[in-house]
Amino acid sequence: MNERQGFSVAGIPTIVVCLLLALCGLALFTGMAGGRTGWEALSGIGMEVLVVLMLKGFFQVAPNEGQVLQLFGKYAGTVRAEGLRWTNPFCTRRRVSLRVRNFESGKLKVNDSDGNPIEIAAVVVWQVIDTAEAVFCVDDYENFVTIQSESALRQMAQNYPYDAHDDGKPALRSHGDVINNHLRDEIQARLDKAGVRVVEARISHLAYAQEIAQAMLQRQQANAIVAARERIVEGAVGMVAMALDKLRQQGVVELDEERKAAMVSNLLVVLCGDRATQPVVNAGTLYGG
Repeated sequence: MNERQGFSVAGIPTIVVCLLLALCGLALFTGMAGGRTGWEALSGIGMEVLVVLMLKGFFQVAPNEGQVLQLFGKYAGTVRAEGLRWTNPFCTRRRVSLRVRNFESGKLKVNDSDGNPIEIAAVVVWQVIDTAEAVFCVDDYENFVTIQSESALRQMAQNYPYDAHDDGKPALRSHGDVINNHLRDEIQARLDKAGVRVVEARISHLAYAQEIAQAMLQRQQANAIVAARERIVEGAVGMVAMALDKLRQQGVVELDEERKAAMVSNLLVVLCGDRATQPVVNAGTLYGG
């Protein structure tokens, strides 16, 4: 079922028509005392009843709002024209907001693709674009949006790991744009039948579950320490190579392979150590005290 335009006319001119009919009916009814017939009096009463019935057909349409019309249970169209409108007084009307709305899902506990329990939540921005589908294809479109969005979030989170691996697969924590686009598409696929368009969807909360948070924090700290050590060693090796090249080029001292190895060992200890080093003066030779 698709939306179509419903019958309605401008309300202000219709008010004038109702006013004229009411005056005519009143004149016919009160003219009975001046020698008018009973039929004229009945016509006046009929006009007044018609005016009262017509008053039920007036309704207002706010900006970015639609009024869904039903005539004896059958869909009669949607009115989106703003202002005071008039339609068939026997039509029932239901207001549907066309404004952009958003909501934040609750924190869901799911397992990522690695099987780690995580907590995740999302913010979804959406709006109704087809009032007929929103009203007649689902029971409660607002509740439908909430439940389907959380279902899509749960499904999406199970397809990605929390942290990035070496295989290049996107991760929840490091590939925000990819994850948000996938989440939006996943939600949109579920909400098409409800006449809803997903404007934006993004992750608002992401964390390891409490039962493994401490262990995962230690793992992240260990990875950070290893990465830092790797960077330190890489820099230290470059500095040692540069020092040996400078000594050789400037002819400061001639070192054989054994003395070079000792010098490299000492420099690496100094450059890679966590604590400040204490100098030791060797008053003898390398081969004896």
